[in-house]
Amino acid sequence: MKKILIVEDELNMVTGLKDNLEFEGFEVDTAMNGRLGLEKIMQNRYDLVLLDVMLPEISGFDICKTARKEGIKTPIIHLTARGEEIDKVLGLEFGADDYITKPFSLRELLARIKAMLRRLPAEKEENNEPEFINIGKIRISFKNYLAFEGTDEMKLSHKEFEILRFLYKNSGKTIHRDDIISAVWGIDYDITTRTVDNFVLKLRHKTEADPNNPRIILTVHGIGYKMITS
Repeated sequence: MKKILIVEDELNMVTGLKDNLEFEGFEVDTAMNGRLGLEKIMQNRYDLVLLDVMLPEISGFDICKTARKEGIKTPIIHLTARGEEIDKVLGLEFGADDYITKPFSLRELLARIKAMLRRLPAEKEENNEPEFINIGKIRISFKNYLAFEGTDEMKLSHKEFEILRFLYKNSGKTIHRDDIISAVWGIDYDITTRTVDNFVLKLRHKTEADPNNPRIILTVHGIGYKMITS
């Protein structure tokens, strides 16, 4: 039985989500504030976390950022009343895997949860990856979400790691921007190709010797990108 944590401070929403998810066959745990939610994420093993952004004590953004920094890889779906794209992008950069904007339908939420959980078996393939690989000027461990330039640790967001992993696994192939969205975010709700371009720009500054003349993450005009590793 898959176990889901709901971190949400609206009692009616917590009760409704818990009842419906249990009806769907999930085991459900809850936390009504950010501090307790972070403690539960750090101390327990969940298959997925539904995490409100606006929480008492600790925000959902800070919970997500802290959990990823500590190596927690559990899929996180943000629940947010905000509609601005910058807030959605910010949550994804802090390590959220998806988001859904309130008010949302139970059917849509269940579709996102099930899509996210279907991705988990494929992620076991990372056990066959070498501990560290070289991409441009950095050494990176996809297993442990670590990156180094020389002896100095380099900070990459969760999504930056996932985009690099996807491009690396498809080295030499031309990858459409929409394929990156599908592979990294799972469901492409409100994620634009411009978001992908912004992430790639940041990754070039971290991997390329000369980001203005990239030799590793190449642009294929009108389509997407290609990673060259040799």
